[in-house]
Amino acid sequence: MKIWTKVKLIDKNKDVELIAKSLTNYIYGHGPIVDIAKKYQIKPEDRKIIDQYTANRIAGILMLYLAKDTKRINDIVNKYNYPEGIIQEITPELEGYIER
Repeated sequence: MKIWTKVKLIDKNKDVELIAKSLTNYIYGHGPIVDIAKKYQIKPEDRKIIDQYTANRIAGILMLYLAKDTKRINDIVNKYNYPEGIIQEITPELEGYIER
């Protein structure tokens, strides 16, 4: 019988850590979260908890991706794909340097 559980990976990968930290900052460093934190008076230490949780989750997915463990990635997708969720239409968004 399989059960859903959280596992902390002991393998460290400095590239994964760098990418996870950078993506967390990319996603949460600016934008609506800043206004939300001010509006609801979210303390910096609480914001750090949210950012750490996000970075840990991103790192876990990256580790699965590097291991080519598509079965476990699909398990996550299937478990957290809420059709009635609050996320509506996805519009891919990027920022970065461009050549002119």
